[in-house]
Amino acid sequence: MTQVGADIDSWAEGDFEVFRGLLEGREHKIIEGNRRAAVAAIFRTGKAGEVEILLIHRAEDVRDPWSGHMAFPGGRVDDDDASPEAAAIRETEEEVGLRLESHARLLGRLSDVTAVARGRRLGLVIEPFVFELVKASELRLNAEVQEALWVPLGFFFNEANRSSLTYDFEDRTYELPCYRYDGRVVWGLTLRMLDEVLEILSGRVIDDWPER
Repeated sequence: MTQVGADIDSWAEGDFEVFRGLLEGREHKIIEGNRRAAVAAIFRTGKAGEVEILLIHRAEDVRDPWSGHMAFPGGRVDDDDASPEAAAIRETEEEVGLRLESHARLLGRLSDVTAVARGRRLGLVIEPFVFELVKASELRLNAEVQEALWVPLGFFFNEANRSSLTYDFEDRTYELPCYRYDGRVVWGLTLRMLDEVLEILSGRVIDDWPER
């Protein structure tokens, strides 16, 4: 078990380097598919020394399959994007005004995730990239985002904060894991990606997801 997650509220200066090494040494799941999207999981050291992660609250929009969800900044990979990483960088600047190229450094990536919305697969593969914010920047939200907030990562490390929600789909009821942070619910695809971070940093296996 790594010591990085042992005291997540007070990371030492070199802990992001340890995190980067853990990301590089992990065998990530790669999913083939031509339709791709990319997101940015962005971490920073807060004023009190605790590590925080950026989450956005997506605006309510009937055209958005993840309307109103808590998420990471990101979106579809366009033909003009040099790579999925470039798409994550572009989408982050568009959605929250944060220029990752000049204000953050890439630490690595997480496993690919198959996009699911309203219980259905969308034929889209999501590539998550992990960044450390190294230069402070004010967030500027576009119309796709109703809110952005830095959440202490220690909140997710506290197993007492892990909860569940009931999800009904095609005459079946599922109990899905979630976190409730100050009235906001973190679940679904975002939680699957966040859970990989928790597993990497804590060394424990998270196994409360229902079988798919």
